[in-house]
Amino acid sequence: MKLFVGLGNPGAKYARNRHNIGFMALDRLASDHGFGPWRTKFQGDVAEGRLGTEKVWLLKPATFMNNSGQSVGEAMRFWKIDLPDLTVFHDELDLAPGKVRVKQGGGHAGHNGLRSIHAHVGPDYQRVRLGIGHPGHKDRVSGYVLSDFAKAEEGWLDDVLRGVSDGAAELAKGDSGRFLNAVALRVAPPRSSKSKPGQTASDPVPKAGSAPESPPESPTDERSALERLADRFRR
Repeated sequence: MKLFVGLGNPGAKYARNRHNIGFMALDRLASDHGFGPWRTKFQGDVAEGRLGTEKVWLLKPATFMNNSGQSVGEAMRFWKIDLPDLTVFHDELDLAPGKVRVKQGGGHAGHNGLRSIHAHVGPDYQRVRLGIGHPGHKDRVSGYVLSDFAKAEEGWLDDVLRGVSDGAAELAKGDSGRFLNAVALRVAPPRSSKSKPGQTASDPVPKAGSAPESPPESPTDERSALERLADRFRR
């Protein structure tokens, strides 16, 4: 059994915040893979389902970000889940928007949600780092992560969430490489091998041997047969 945890803050006020991309990832995953209804438990919201052959619980702590570890620890103790079977989805300032990376263990890098989980269960769990970019100065970080995604960001955000959902079964069975491939196919789909430089895979590709444009038609000869014959003798 696996436990997937998404980090964020509860309530409509925070629903579209950059800090809540972990919640968004679990919501998309639950919807796409037919998980059961969300229920209140372990100081959070939980949903049960399957990803491939793996039974998976989803958990969105309702303790606010700084106390996420309370909810995670309670759930892990109840279900007797070991740290290698815990995966946490969270926002990552040190990755460009749209970038996704998987990391096993390590420090919390100042992320308050991870810091709390470290304190309650230890650091040796898997993280899915969902890049949101950095505002450029540390004094602006708090306001940045607690602000909503801009409309211009909705395209890449939707691609990332769909990619995470596409690869979730691979992640559940421990294949992070295939998981990241699934994300990449959404975020940066391959161009057709027939495409020319500057041409996207969706652009029409001319058939082999065809000219780019039809040659101009010759003007119609409206002379009579007798006039054309006379013209040949004059040449």
